[in-house]
Amino acid sequence: MKRSSVIRRAVLAAAAVALVATGCTAQAAGPGGGGGTSKAPVTSAPAPSSTSPSSSAPAPAPSGSASGGSDAKPSSPAPTSSAKVLMKDGDENEQVRELQARLRQLDYFDRAPTGFYGSITAKGVSGFQKKRGLPATGSVDETTWQRLLGMTKKPTADELKPSTTNKLDTPDARCMKGRVLCISKESRTLAWMIDGQVVSSMDVRFGSENTPTREGTFAVGWKAKEWTSTIYHTPMPYAMFFSGGQAVHYSADFAARGYNGASHGCVNVRDKAKLSALFDQVKVGDKVVVHW
Repeated sequence: MKRSSVIRRAVLAAAAVALVATGCTAQAAGPGGGGGTSKAPVTSAPAPSSTSPSSSAPAPAPSGSASGGSDAKPSSPAPTSSAKVLMKDGDENEQVRELQARLRQLDYFDRAPTGFYGSITAKGVSGFQKKRGLPATGSVDETTWQRLLGMTKKPTADELKPSTTNKLDTPDARCMKGRVLCISKESRTLAWMIDGQVVSSMDVRFGSENTPTREGTFAVGWKAKEWTSTIYHTPMPYAMFFSGGQAVHYSADFAARGYNGASHGCVNVRDKAKLSALFDQVKVGDKVVVHW
């Protein structure tokens, strides 16, 4: 009886170890990490030893040492600042436009305000912060904003939405070869480029949040000097279609209201003379790149 009991115990112990290993493997393989409580794939953890706690005996509570169990708090550096971020990369609103206008007064933003917080705005904010001994995060917190308000005046309507031509953005890498309509959402410009050289440029306007202009690499599918939208029934002179119903075209509304309005997804141009000359140069099949 004694020998039989010893054998039975050995068999049960081996089965228990096999079940634990199988359960861990299933968690790692399941969707989203399987069981959800493990912090790392099981394949990187040591295999259970014969001294591993059984399912019937609760494991001891983890200690505060670095070698604590999987429930131990992960060590992470304490945050350096609890300042609330007011504006950051990716934001698009009128406060960002005011930020850009104020930065421009101090020569930290060298183009017309667009209302979009991109890499150019972040670089300007970072430069302003460094000069004032503030953490150069590139994002605007309350301290940065108040310091900027104290050093600038309230922007005029012309400073917020100037009629001058926007400064070109650095061309996207996809624009450097061949014949390309290189369109930047950040600087709100269109550059007609041939083999990396800018032939002409102009201000542009894009779709609203509800009808956004698609980003990516396209080609001019067809052109129409005179065209009326079959959906919105509005004129689209000098239309160059590149993505379904989206096209580069002249907009009388853009010419009259500027950035107070938006398109239904097309790339609007307000300088009719420039676009007319561009229309004559662009061929069906030429590349179109729309980027931030």
